Amino acid sequence: MGHVPFQPYRRVLAVPGVRPSITLMFFARLPLTMTGVTLTLYVVSDLGHGYGAAGVVGAASTLGTALGAPLVGRCIDRYGLRPVVAACGTTSTAFWFAAPHLSYPVLVVCALPAGVLSMPAGSLARQILAALVPAGQRRAAYSLDTILVEASFMIGPAGGIAAITSLSATVALSGIGVLFGLTALLTYLLNPSIRNEDELAPAGSVRPPLRSWLSGRLAATLLVAAGALFCLVGTEVATLAALRSHGDVGWTGLVIVVMCAASMLGGIVHGAVRRSLPQGVLMVLLVVLVIPVGLADQPWWLLMLALIPTNLLCAPTLAATTETVSSLAPPAVRGEAMGLQDASTRLGLAAGSPVVGFAIDQTNPSWGFAAAGLGGLLLAAIGLLWTARRGTTKVPALAAALRARR
Repeated sequence: MGHVPFQPYRRVLAVPGVRPSITLMFFARLPLTMTGVTLTLYVVSDLGHGYGAAGVVGAASTLGTALGAPLVGRCIDRYGLRPVVAACGTTSTAFWFAAPHLSYPVLVVCALPAGVLSMPAGSLARQILAALVPAGQRRAAYSLDTILVEASFMIGPAGGIAAITSLSATVALSGIGVLFGLTALLTYLLNPSIRNEDELAPAGSVRPPLRSWLSGRLAATLLVAAGALFCLVGTEVATLAALRSHGDVGWTGLVIVVMCAASMLGGIVHGAVRRSLPQGVLMVLLVVLVIPVGLADQPWWLLMLALIPTNLLCAPTLAATTETVSSLAPPAVRGEAMGLQDASTRLGLAAGSPVVGFAIDQTNPSWGFAAAGLGGLLLAAIGLLWTARRGTTKVPALAAALRARR
């Protein structure tokens, strides 16, 4: 790539406040990416339970996050960033310091409220970019954000596994608590803006009612997001199952790194081009390309190559989702809207693993890829068909008026 393709990213990074904010949010996401694998290994290895029991803890945490994300976002809209970061950062730190000292039943019970008040790093990152970056540059900004998400997933889980296998569970889990505490403290001190000057509501203004901005198009966007994450996590489950069934589980790390790298490349292109495909088209391509992957599930290197096309669409689909949500939601409720986006993706993640896992158990790993693609397509289709039936694809009047003023 030459000078011109990277120009949109240079313009975004030149915006005052963007560089320190995205750097901070990258590090704030790292402990989040470590939690799943470390909790699983802790429950299985240290507490002596099975993977199903570990999945219950993960499901409780995921459900808590899905329930809490819109509420946390609404609190950010109402009270600002600092009080919410202080509350969530304290809760996350306390939970991870306490986790290695809790019995399994208590761990399950505590995982739900800890998920409700988990640090909203992803939602905050998107709100900060929406406040700092002009609307015409947000596709590149959100693409950059998704690229950094992929980078965090290349580093975080590996770091979590290395910590809990080479050190004690107490050190590893408490270390995650330290990371949550430090990044929350830095976010509190930096206090990045979540709205620009033109978006600040006048004193005494009334919060827009939910029905004035939660349109059918926005609801469909959230369902597409859920479908995308259903497909992505289902693809990961099917990939692991396929490698394991052929005795190639040792290549899992390399395959996942290539999948992440493909997603990052797709995100770079999506943010650099002048016009990109809309969210719905990207989503359809994502799921259609994953359905036949099971036909090339061995040897491991062929599976890895077959997974590249669908992963090229991963980051662009997620970036397009954020761009759509940002454009449809008024600034006064942006936190709640981004929280709803987090909730929809969490629900997609929570549904994808067991559904695809069940399909694999009943058939074989090859069918897992088809289940991941078809399940994601079904969720997206429900939203799009429901929107078309109700004829509510227009932007709500309130959101349209606010966009016209910018």
